[in-house]
Amino acid sequence: MIRVAITGNIGCGKSYICAAFEKHGIPVFHSDDEAKRLYLLPEIRQKITERFGNESYLPDGNINRVFMAETLFSDGDALAFVEGLLYPALDKVFNEWIEKQSTPYVLYESAIIFEKKMEDKFDKIIVVTASEDVRIKRVMQRDKCSEQEVRNRISLQLPQEEKKKKADFVITHDGDDDFDEKVAEIDLALRKLLV
Repeated sequence: MIRVAITGNIGCGKSYICAAFEKHGIPVFHSDDEAKRLYLLPEIRQKITERFGNESYLPDGNINRVFMAETLFSDGDALAFVEGLLYPALDKVFNEWIEKQSTPYVLYESAIIFEKKMEDKFDKIIVVTASEDVRIKRVMQRDKCSEQEVRNRISLQLPQEEKKKKADFVITHDGDDDFDEKVAEIDLALRKLLV
Protein backbone atom coordinates (compact mmCIF):
# COMPACT_ATOMS: atom_id res chain seq x y z
CA MET A 1 0.00 0.00 0.00
CA ILE A 2 1.30 3.43 -0.95
CA ARG A 3 1.77 5.89 1.90
CA VAL A 4 1.11 9.48 0.89
CA ALA A 5 1.70 12.47 3.12
CA ILE A 6 -0.50 15.52 2.65
CA THR A 7 1.02 18.63 4.17
CA GLY A 8 1.05 22.39 3.98
CA ASN A 9 1.47 25.35 6.25
CA ILE A 10 -1.07 26.38 8.83
CA GLY A 11 -4.33 27.63 7.31
CA CYS A 12 -3.67 26.31 3.79
CA GLY A 13 -6.90 24.29 3.74
CA LYS A 14 -5.59 20.74 4.06
CA SER A 15 -8.86 19.57 5.61
CA TYR A 16 -10.84 20.59 2.52
CA ILE A 17 -8.41 18.78 0.26
CA CYS A 18 -8.49 15.68 2.46
CA ALA A 19 -12.30 15.68 2.28
CA ALA A 20 -12.03 15.76 -1.52
CA PHE A 21 -9.78 12.67 -1.45
CA GLU A 22 -12.22 10.93 0.89
CA LYS A 23 -14.91 11.44 -1.75
CA HIS A 24 -12.67 9.32 -4.00
CA GLY A 25 -12.76 6.59 -1.35
CA ILE A 26 -9.32 7.28 0.09
CA PRO A 27 -8.95 7.05 3.88
CA VAL A 28 -7.18 9.91 5.64
CA PHE A 29 -5.22 9.62 8.87
CA HIS A 30 -5.65 13.01 10.54
CA SER A 31 -2.54 13.19 12.70
CA ASP A 32 -3.67 16.29 14.64
CA ASP A 33 -6.94 14.64 15.63
CA GLU A 34 -5.10 11.48 16.64
CA ALA A 35 -2.59 13.52 18.66
CA LYS A 36 -5.46 15.19 20.53
CA ARG A 37 -6.69 11.74 21.52
CA LEU A 38 -3.21 10.77 22.66
CA TYR A 39 -3.19 13.72 25.06
CA LEU A 40 -5.97 11.91 26.93
CA LEU A 41 -3.99 8.72 27.55
CA PRO A 42 -3.28 8.48 31.31
CA GLU A 43 0.49 8.07 30.93
CA ILE A 44 0.80 11.07 28.57
CA ARG A 45 -1.58 13.19 30.62
CA GLN A 46 0.49 12.52 33.74
CA LYS A 47 3.77 13.57 32.09
CA ILE A 48 2.25 16.74 30.60
CA THR A 49 0.67 17.72 33.92
CA GLU A 50 3.97 17.12 35.73
CA ARG A 51 5.79 19.37 33.25
CA PHE A 52 3.24 22.14 32.65
CA GLY A 53 0.88 22.00 35.63
CA ASN A 54 -2.84 21.38 36.04
CA GLU A 55 -3.65 24.27 33.69
CA SER A 56 -2.67 21.93 30.82
CA TYR A 57 -6.08 20.27 31.05
CA LEU A 58 -9.59 21.72 31.31
CA PRO A 59 -11.98 20.74 34.12
CA ASP A 60 -13.81 18.42 31.67
CA GLY A 61 -10.59 16.43 31.16
CA ASN A 62 -9.74 17.69 27.67
CA ILE A 63 -6.43 19.31 26.82
CA ASN A 64 -6.40 23.09 27.30
CA ARG A 65 -5.66 23.93 23.68
CA VAL A 66 -5.27 27.68 24.20
CA PHE A 67 -2.83 27.29 27.11
CA MET A 68 -0.85 24.54 25.38
CA ALA A 69 -0.68 26.41 22.06
CA GLU A 70 0.66 29.52 23.80
CA THR A 71 3.17 27.40 25.72
CA LEU A 72 4.37 25.22 22.85
CA PHE A 73 4.59 27.89 20.16
CA SER A 74 6.70 30.15 22.39
CA ASP A 75 9.03 27.54 23.92
CA GLY A 76 11.04 25.19 21.73
CA ASP A 77 12.01 22.96 24.65
CA ALA A 78 8.37 22.54 25.67
CA LEU A 79 7.44 21.67 22.09
CA ALA A 80 10.25 19.11 21.85
CA PHE A 81 9.13 17.54 25.13
CA VAL A 82 5.51 17.10 23.97
CA GLU A 83 6.55 15.84 20.55
CA GLY A 84 8.82 13.30 22.22
CA LEU A 85 5.75 11.94 23.99
CA LEU A 86 3.34 12.08 21.08
CA TYR A 87 5.29 11.07 17.96
CA PRO A 88 6.28 7.53 18.91
CA ALA A 89 2.69 6.85 20.01
CA LEU A 90 1.37 8.44 16.81
CA ASP A 91 3.58 6.21 14.63
CA LYS A 92 2.21 3.14 16.40
CA VAL A 93 -1.41 4.23 15.94
CA PHE A 94 -0.79 5.04 12.24
CA ASN A 95 0.77 1.64 11.53
CA GLU A 96 -2.12 -0.13 13.26
CA TRP A 97 -4.58 1.99 11.25
CA ILE A 98 -2.88 1.13 7.93
CA GLU A 99 -3.31 -2.59 8.63
CA LYS A 100 -7.09 -2.05 8.56
CA GLN A 101 -7.14 -0.27 5.17
CA SER A 102 -7.65 -1.91 1.78
CA THR A 103 -7.30 1.01 -0.64
CA PRO A 104 -4.45 1.46 -3.16
CA TYR A 105 -3.04 4.28 -1.05
CA VAL A 106 -3.70 6.15 2.20
CA LEU A 107 -3.18 9.78 3.17
CA TYR A 108 -1.40 10.96 6.31
CA GLU A 109 -2.34 14.56 7.05
CA SER A 110 0.21 16.65 8.96
CA ALA A 111 1.41 20.26 8.74
CA ILE A 112 4.95 19.38 9.79
CA ILE A 113 6.13 16.54 7.55
CA PHE A 114 9.25 18.42 6.43
CA GLU A 115 9.89 20.27 9.70
CA LYS A 116 10.10 16.94 11.54
CA LYS A 117 12.03 15.25 8.71
CA MET A 118 9.30 12.63 8.23
CA GLU A 119 9.36 12.65 4.42
CA ASP A 120 11.29 9.37 4.23
CA LYS A 121 8.32 7.58 5.82
CA PHE A 122 6.19 8.24 2.72
CA ASP A 123 6.21 7.16 -0.90
CA LYS A 124 4.75 10.43 -2.21
CA ILE A 125 4.05 13.87 -0.78
CA ILE A 126 1.24 16.30 -1.63
CA VAL A 127 1.73 19.93 -0.60
CA VAL A 128 -1.30 22.20 -0.24
CA THR A 129 -0.62 25.93 -0.60
CA ALA A 130 -2.53 29.19 -0.16
CA SER A 131 -1.50 32.84 -0.05
CA GLU A 132 -0.27 34.13 3.31
CA ASP A 133 -3.16 36.60 3.67
CA VAL A 134 -5.70 33.82 3.17
CA ARG A 135 -3.93 31.54 5.62
CA ILE A 136 -3.71 34.20 8.34
CA LYS A 137 -7.40 35.10 7.96
CA ARG A 138 -8.46 31.43 8.11
CA VAL A 139 -6.47 30.69 11.27
CA MET A 140 -7.58 33.89 13.04
CA GLN A 141 -11.21 32.93 12.39
CA ARG A 142 -10.76 29.26 13.25
CA ASP A 143 -8.65 29.63 16.40
CA LYS A 144 -9.93 33.04 17.58
CA CYS A 145 -6.40 34.36 17.85
CA SER A 146 -4.48 37.46 16.81
CA GLU A 147 -2.60 38.00 13.56
CA GLN A 148 0.67 38.07 15.52
CA GLU A 149 -0.08 34.69 17.08
CA VAL A 150 -0.67 33.23 13.61
CA ARG A 151 2.53 34.80 12.30
CA ASN A 152 4.42 33.27 15.23
CA ARG A 153 3.13 29.83 14.25
CA ILE A 154 3.94 30.43 10.58
CA SER A 155 7.51 31.37 11.53
CA LEU A 156 8.01 27.87 12.99
CA GLN A 157 7.17 26.24 9.67
CA LEU A 158 9.25 25.82 6.56
CA PRO A 159 8.27 28.42 3.90
CA GLN A 160 5.71 27.23 1.34
CA GLU A 161 8.13 27.67 -1.54
CA GLU A 162 10.56 25.24 0.11
CA LYS A 163 7.80 22.69 0.61
CA LYS A 164 6.68 23.00 -3.01
CA LYS A 165 10.20 22.14 -4.19
CA LYS A 166 10.10 18.90 -2.16
CA ALA A 167 6.57 17.90 -3.22
CA ASP A 168 5.52 15.25 -5.71
CA PHE A 169 2.20 17.07 -6.17
CA VAL A 170 1.04 20.62 -5.34
CA ILE A 171 -2.54 21.81 -4.86
CA THR A 172 -3.32 25.53 -4.47
CA HIS A 173 -6.34 26.30 -2.28
CA ASP A 174 -6.98 30.03 -1.96
CA GLY A 175 -10.71 29.55 -1.53
CA ASP A 176 -12.37 30.32 -4.83
CA ASP A 177 -10.31 27.92 -6.92
CA ASP A 178 -11.75 24.61 -8.01
CA PHE A 179 -9.39 21.94 -6.72
CA ASP A 180 -11.59 18.92 -7.44
CA GLU A 181 -10.04 18.44 -10.87
CA LYS A 182 -6.51 18.55 -9.43
CA VAL A 183 -7.48 16.04 -6.70
CA ALA A 184 -8.95 13.69 -9.32
CA GLU A 185 -5.76 13.99 -11.40
CA ILE A 186 -3.53 13.17 -8.39
CA ASP A 187 -5.83 10.33 -7.32
CA LEU A 188 -5.52 8.75 -10.77
CA ALA A 189 -1.73 9.19 -10.81
CA LEU A 190 -1.39 7.50 -7.40
CA ARG A 191 -3.66 4.60 -8.38
CA LYS A 192 -1.57 4.05 -11.53
CA LEU A 193 1.55 3.53 -9.42
CA LEU A 194 0.18 0.14 -8.40
CA VAL A 195 -0.62 -1.00 -11.94
